[in-house]
Amino acid sequence: MIVRIMGEGQVRLADSHFAELNKFDDELLEEMESGDAAGFRRTLHALLDKVRELGEPLPDDALEPSELILPAPDATLADVRTMLSDDGLIPG
Repeated sequence: MIVRIMGEGQVRLADSHFAELNKFDDELLEEMESGDAAGFRRTLHALLDKVRELGEPLPDDALEPSELILPAPDATLADVRTMLSDDGLIPG
């Protein structure tokens, strides 16, 4: 799957990693619902770090259709709320 981190670029990520990433997504949803801005920031950074770690960066000149778009590291709670689906940031 091709994943875009807004403002950074794209990585190719194996589907086998999504169970692990969904744990971060679940935490993000809980923190957003409770208004825990500090926890949200920590978890968002941990999620993006894990995507960078597990993913294979695509060349800067590659422009593949992104199947998943994640917020930039400096995204606010309000920014991320606009990106959410019923499943969170990462589908099911």
